[in-house]
Amino acid sequence: MTTRDELLQAANARQQQDQLPYYGALTPQQAWDLLQADPKAVLVDVRTQAELDWVGGPALPEEKMVHVEWSSYPGGQQNPRFVEELQARVPKDAPVLFLCRSAARSKHAARVATQAGYQLAMDVLEGFEGARDTEHHRKTVEGWCVRGLPWHGA
Repeated sequence: MTTRDELLQAANARQQQDQLPYYGALTPQQAWDLLQADPKAVLVDVRTQAELDWVGGPALPEEKMVHVEWSSYPGGQQNPRFVEELQARVPKDAPVLFLCRSAARSKHAARVATQAGYQLAMDVLEGFEGARDTEHHRKTVEGWCVRGLPWHGA
């Protein structure tokens, strides 16, 4: 298994390579490995409650998993209390991994968390369901589910 330091170095190497405005990015497998290797690491699912109810999410112990919506459903309005809710649930010194459906909202969440003082804010590449395939279906090309990581259905 890869060590915590190696995983953080991999995330930060992506930050430098892609000039990301947050600490870095990890593949779903690397994110899973970091959650296992670092007792303080937390995954923050930024999808809507509706997405969690309809699709499911990563199967993680309660202390490793936090839900803070980036935007609302319906309507898609950005959550004006995002930082406040994040700060109430996740310590600023914790490695924090942001996950959404396809790694779009999670990038924004990692950027905003960094601006709020989270030093180890990271995006989980590919998201939970990943990109759409040629038939416009998700969970077939990439993402947490396709990579075979533990998850639960709705």
